[in-house]
Amino acid sequence: MYQYDQIDQRIVDERVAQYADQIRRRLSGELSEEEFRPLRLQNGLYLQRHAYMHRIAIPYGNLRSDQLRMLATIAREHDRGYGHFSTRTNIQFNWIKLEETPEILRKLASVQMHAIQTSGNCIRNITADQFAGVAPDEVIDPRPWAEILRQWSTFHPEFAWLPRKFKIAVNGSVEDRVAVQIHDLGVYLRKNAQGEVVADILAGGGLGRTPIIGAIIKRDLPWQHLIAYCEAVLRVYNRYGRRDNMYKARIKILVKALSPEKLSKQIEEEWQHLKDGPSTLTQEELDRVSKFFAPPAYEKLADTDASYEKHLIESKPFARWIERNVHPHKVPGYASVTLSLKPQHIAPGDATDKQMDDVADLADEFSFGEIRVSHEQNLILANVKKHDLYTVWERAKALGFATSNIGLLTDIISCPGGDFCSLANAKSIPIALAIQDRFNDLDYVYDLGDLSLNISGCINACGHHHVSNIGILGVDKDGSEWYQVTLGGEQGSGDMGAHLGRVIGPSFSAEEMPDVISQVIDTFVERRIEGERFIETFGRIGIAPFKERVYASRQAHA
Repeated sequence: MYQYDQIDQRIVDERVAQYADQIRRRLSGELSEEEFRPLRLQNGLYLQRHAYMHRIAIPYGNLRSDQLRMLATIAREHDRGYGHFSTRTNIQFNWIKLEETPEILRKLASVQMHAIQTSGNCIRNITADQFAGVAPDEVIDPRPWAEILRQWSTFHPEFAWLPRKFKIAVNGSVEDRVAVQIHDLGVYLRKNAQGEVVADILAGGGLGRTPIIGAIIKRDLPWQHLIAYCEAVLRVYNRYGRRDNMYKARIKILVKALSPEKLSKQIEEEWQHLKDGPSTLTQEELDRVSKFFAPPAYEKLADTDASYEKHLIESKPFARWIERNVHPHKVPGYASVTLSLKPQHIAPGDATDKQMDDVADLADEFSFGEIRVSHEQNLILANVKKHDLYTVWERAKALGFATSNIGLLTDIISCPGGDFCSLANAKSIPIALAIQDRFNDLDYVYDLGDLSLNISGCINACGHHHVSNIGILGVDKDGSEWYQVTLGGEQGSGDMGAHLGRVIGPSFSAEEMPDVISQVIDTFVERRIEGERFIETFGRIGIAPFKERVYASRQAHA
């Protein structure tokens, strides 16, 4: 993982000191809330429904064990004993006292962490594959490139006040596990016919009020020009992005207004002023950053292990956990483990201080002291020996993180919703818990196969409901909380590109939601061909059978 040098540490320490003085002035009344607001947002501090929320950056979802322990300490000493991992792989603390935030940032700085650019109209936390560096289908490890982009974008004076927030994702594998197509700017790394690293650049993806799948605007970009080309994209967006209407200010609106072809032409013209200039990457710089992501000291192991195979045969629950939560590794004898933060009766993505401490212990003991965070709101131990998988499973069970539901119906992605967020129209967490309660038979859920369900509490779509097989959106209806359902979304994994879900019809009350989802699932079960995934059945039969079943059932119960 990347380690701060003296310059990095000095920048973060100076920001903490600046922020501490800003807090002093706010508490003394020297700064009004209106004056203070842009200052706190630059440091990831939001004023939510009940308290301040502090969002902490986890660049490309990578954590060291000491960093996770510090997050546990903050949860214990400054929050209510837990944190919430978000769909941008950050962590959020929802019950923060304003006067304690400088101390939180000081503690973060002591382990090379910060909250810079986790909010505001700037380049946000850059995301990458949670299996970066270990996935068998990986062509290029995206982490060095994500780190290069992070260093370039942090405190970039030209892009500190963009028309709107700007999100970047980097993928270097055959499968897109980062949902690149729903980002403002996406980078697909690959090798050309000559074996050289090149990038295909995508722009204009995004969800929210106007969901749009991004478009490729540049192919075969030589890696040396990655920063300069991204800079050209940001300059064009900064110049022409709308500032008169925040709902039409994202780059996706600019792409839609101009067309990908016209935007690409403008970016190309801007790039000519930057190409081969100071932003051009050198092999020396790439090597400098890449050394921080060198493979750990793997042992030479056989790809099979007798004790592991024995446990597979003797324990059906362990075998099921292996199938759903354990992933192939490029190094023989190793595997990657996803710890499910979606047990029953717990808000998706939440982890207590003790759980975070215990996961850090697991990482130290079994995975070279490293933890990953996925945009699905789970935690990953990327480098576990197959020989140790049974022990890790038993330890994860004791933590409550061994639910065998990764990629299944109850692996729900959910924003905090109306329980916390001041922007939300409706609560998300109670709906997630009610659906988990309805589908508490893990054998049944397992038999349904791959099926994603995402929930957003408002149109900002922090829960990515548009690109879920089943999406739920909280809406305000005459001052009451209602929920709109979409079907057929897909984030773009496997051999399918991203797809936006389709609304099935009028919204539903909170009390109706478990029954609505049951009717959708029953329709799938009755109409599926053996072995079909939900998204495949939906693609074959369309939305009509689901819609008819749901609203007929609603009418019958009216």
